[in-house]
Parts: sequence; structure tokens; C-alpha cells
Amino acid sequence: MATPPADDGRLLASRPRRQLAAKIGAIGCVILLLALSSIGVTLWVTWQLEGGAAAVNEAGRMRMRTWQLAAALAASDHASVHALLSQYDASLQLLHDGDPARPLAVPRDDASREALAEVGRQWRGLRQEWGSGVAPVAERITRQAGDAVRTIDHLVFTIEQQLARWTTLLNTAQFVVMVLAITAALGVLYAAQLLIFSPLARLREGLGRVESGDLSARVAVLSDDEFGAVAKGFNRMSARLQDLYASLERRVREKTLHLEAERARLAVLYEGAALAARAGTLEALAQGFASHTRRALHADASVVRWADEHTRRYMMLASEGLPAQLTQDEYCLPAGDCFCGQPREGAQTRMFALNELRVGVSPAGLDAKQCQRAGYASVLSAPVKLQDRVVGEIDLFFLAPTVLGKEDRVLLDTLASHLAGAMEGLRADALRREAAVAEERGLLARELHDSIAQSLSFLKIQASLLREEVKRAPGGATTGVQGTLAELDAGIKESLSDVRELLLHFRTRTNNEDIAPALRTTLTKFEHQTGLQTELDILGEGMALPPDVQIQVLHVIQEALSNVRKHARASRVWVAVRQSPQWVITVRDDGCGMDATRGVDETHVGLRIMRERAAGIGASLDISAAPGHGTCVTLVLPASLPASAGKSTEGT
Repeated sequence: MATPPADDGRLLASRPRRQLAAKIGAIGCVILLLALSSIGVTLWVTWQLEGGAAAVNEAGRMRMRTWQLAAALAASDHASVHALLSQYDASLQLLHDGDPARPLAVPRDDASREALAEVGRQWRGLRQEWGSGVAPVAERITRQAGDAVRTIDHLVFTIEQQLARWTTLLNTAQFVVMVLAITAALGVLYAAQLLIFSPLARLREGLGRVESGDLSARVAVLSDDEFGAVAKGFNRMSARLQDLYASLERRVREKTLHLEAERARLAVLYEGAALAARAGTLEALAQGFASHTRRALHADASVVRWADEHTRRYMMLASEGLPAQLTQDEYCLPAGDCFCGQPREGAQTRMFALNELRVGVSPAGLDAKQCQRAGYASVLSAPVKLQDRVVGEIDLFFLAPTVLGKEDRVLLDTLASHLAGAMEGLRADALRREAAVAEERGLLARELHDSIAQSLSFLKIQASLLREEVKRAPGGATTGVQGTLAELDAGIKESLSDVRELLLHFRTRTNNEDIAPALRTTLTKFEHQTGLQTELDILGEGMALPPDVQIQVLHVIQEALSNVRKHARASRVWVAVRQSPQWVITVRDDGCGMDATRGVDETHVGLRIMRERAAGIGASLDISAAPGHGTCVTLVLPASLPASAGKSTEGT
């Protein structure tokens, strides 16, 4: 989803100055106010008309009572006179005070009030005369009653005139209400057209243009209300769509390149996993990963190193594209002396820019002269870790300045973890093979101890008893018998020594990845057994031998020492070990030597076994000797050891 412009949040958060709802509410309030005012006026006028009509009716009753009083006076009906006088007083008081409950009210205009006052003044005079008990003459009563009725008629006339004016006002108000209703309806329609329908029509037109593919469509913003905000949002959306469509091809191309890069990285990881699975030797594994990582990260040269935990050095397992001199100089690196070979504490994937350093020295004091002389501008160092243990390192060299991206860093770290797992797998396989051979040889040692060794010990005891019996025999033993007994005793002792030597050889085990302790132990046992002086000389730094190869090398050395003990008649033995560029082991004595030009016949079982063991690990065995000048046995191991090393000699 495309990210909206940065100012969208502010536009949406800020309220328009004139909201559409406020406008509609204002229009509604005006219409409601006018309607309520008109209705209030009509209600008030109607109420006044009803009160005036009731006043006219009450005035009519007063006229009627006036003539009734005149008749009662003429008839001298005093009871009726008093009753009518009271009723007349009540009617006059009612007209004066009014009655909101009916309603009844005399209009409050001056003419009506003056007419009502005139009626009151005239009535007070008449009441005083008519209520005195002395009846006037009939003509006077008739004249007075006629005057009173005319005064009341004048009151009714003034009330009716005011009612007529109120009726006119009511009609006018009703007409105004009708006009207002029509005007309000037209105003609402106009406001709806202006505020709602026109903006909606513009938005609909803009949407239609966008649907037809015209992404340049824009909507005119004519207000600051909600429709104005929607129009602005539509314009931003249209502009964004136009920008997205314009850059769609570029984005598709970028996404395709990204997916292609991801596919390439997955292919690199798959190939690395396959390489780790099919590699049979450590050297083949290292060479394959050196080539693979160089291609994967487009480096100019690559190196795979093995970390020696005991000496804290990095040994070069394989390289590709590295100059020969640099390969020789960096075959063995102490940890922390160079960009390659990071200290195990805090080791991590790092890129070093050599072109930015002062010639020869880095800010950390590391030596960079050799890489700079070779023309490299950048060095990438990635530790090969198995859990928290550093087992090696991958170094990549670049002639041009290079920046390591996050994806490439993750890719290299993943390849390094594949390499660490494969190295540990090869080591575990070698340990399993060595353990299987050791178990079989231990079984043979127990069998030898329980069978042949016990039998030889029994024969030695029997030979001693036989010698004692011969000595006690009459006449003693002849010279021939004594010689035979001596030879028999010497043969039994020699056989026992051979069996003990075999038992020691069968129980020989390697010591982790370092062969030196096992060699020292073997020579110490040899000195104790034979009394000969030995000397061990270990030269150089090299790759540790796999455990199964170590055991075969030890067996070859033990066989050579056994031949020295049996045949050489030597006083001193030298064992020399050279670890680089490949393993070379030499066993030399100062004994009587032998004729090396003679072939090895079937009786030289030890020499044949030595050659078989050497062939089993892919090594070559050379024996050089001359009568009187001692013997030298040289074992040369291959630079790349086979995965099946030691299998052909298991159990021997």
C-alpha cells in the first residue's frame, strides 16, 4: 500500500473552518426561528380574536340585560331588578378584568378601552338611579335604556373594528408563513444544490474520469467544509495514483530485481548446503566453500581458515584467487595479528576498508601491508562459529572499495554456519571411525591378554620348572639340553614382549586434535620398555589430523619403533614431525641398518602392515637404510586426506 503524503495527517486532523453540518444547522435554525415566530404570531392573534369575540358576546348579553332591567323596572319587579343588576355588574367587571380561561378580553386599544370606560360611567349613573327603589317613569326608563344600549353598541363596534384589524393581521401572518414556507423550501433546495449536490457532481465527474483512465483529473476545491476536504483528498489520491502509475514500470523492475536477488541468494544457500552435505574431506569442503563464497559475494579472492584452539592460530585450509606469495605468508596466522584471523572474543562479520588506512597500519595496530601490496582495497572477515565456539574463518578480498549490505552479511553468516556444521560433521565422523577401530582393537587386546598372554606366561613358568628339574636330575643337563632350554626361555620372553607391545598398541587412543601428546606418551613407553634414548622434534604449524588418521599414524610409528626394538640393535631413536605444507613423519635410528634394496618377503609382516596402513590413509611410506648406518622410515601424508582414512586397516 502506498504511503500517504506527510501532510495528510494534519489535513485530516484539522477541522474545516466552516463545516457542512454547521451550515445546514444554521439554515435549519433560521427556518425554525421564522416558523416559530409566524406560528407564535398567529396563535397570539387567534387568542386575541377569541377573547374579542367572547367580549362581543358578553356585551350582547349586557344589551339584553339592559332591556330586561327596563322591563323589570316598568313592572316594579324588584327581585328581578336586583338579580339583573348583579348580573350586569358581573358582566361589566368581566369585560373590565377579562378571563384568560375562556379566553375573554376587551382589546387594549384606546378606542375599545374608552368605549368600555364610557359604558362603565353610564352604568354607574343608571345603577344609582335604577337601584334606588324608586322607579322612573316609563318614558325615562326607555330613553335611558336606549342610551345605554347605544353606548354598548359603540363598545361592540370598536371591539369588532379591532377584531377586524386582528383578522387582517392573522391573514397577513398566514400569508407570510406560506411565503416563508415556499422561500424556505426553495432556499433549502438551493443550499442543497450549492453545498451538497454540486460538490457531489464534481466528485462523481472526477471519479468517472479516473475510472476511464484519466489520472490527471482534479476536482475544484470551492469550500473549506467537508466536501472541500474530500475534494482535496481526491486530488491527493489522484496525484498519488498518477505518480504510482508513472513509476509502476520502475517499481516492477525494482521488485523483479529484488526477487531475482532473493532467488539468487536462496540458490547460493542451497548450493552451500549441498556442498556441505557431499564434501568427503575437510580440504574438499574448504576449497568448495572458498570458491562458492567468492562467486556468491563477487570477491576477487577468498580464503577459508581453520582455528586451532590450542595454539590460538588460524591455519589456511583453502584459497582461491589469492597471490602465491600472500598464500604462503598467511598460511598460519596468530589470532588478532591481522584483519584476517580475528580474536575469538567478540569475533563477528566485519568489512575493513584498506584504502582508507595509512599504509601498512590500521587504527587498531593490525598489519595491513601485505594486503595493500597485493592491491586489495577491502577485506571481509566472517567467523565460522559452531554455537559460541569459533572453529574457523572466511576471508574475502576485494580490489575495489566495497560496502557490505545487510542481505550479503546475512548470506555470508548463513554460509559460515553451514560450513561450521559440515566441519563438525566431518570431525564427528572421524571420531566415530576412530572409536569403532579403538573398540575393535580393545576387544582384540582383551582376547590376546586372556588367551595367548596367559598361555605364554604358563609356558614361561613351565620352562622355569623344567630347568630346575633338569638341574636336579642325576648327572645334570648336557650342554645341548641347556642351550635348548635357554633358547626356549628367550623365545617365550620375546613372545611375551611382543604380546605386551601389541596390548599397548591396541589401547593407544588419540588426544583431541593434537597428536603431540600421544607421540610423547608412545616414546616414553618405548624408553621404559627398551631403555633406548628417544628424541621428538615437531616443526611448523599445520592442520590437525582427523582422529582416525591420527590413530593410523601412531600405529605406523609404533610398528617402526617395534622393528627398532627387535632388529636394529640401536642406542638412540629420533622422531621428527613436520606439519606444513603437509605432514611428514620420520623415524630414524642409529642401529645396524639393513639392505633396503632387498624386496620385502612374506616374513616381513611388520613392513607390509606399515605400508598397508599408509595406503589406507592415502600416505606414502619410504624406508631408507644401509648396513651399519641405521634405518629411516618416512611417512608422507597427502595434502588432502580421504574421507575413508583408516577404514582399510581397521582391526589390524
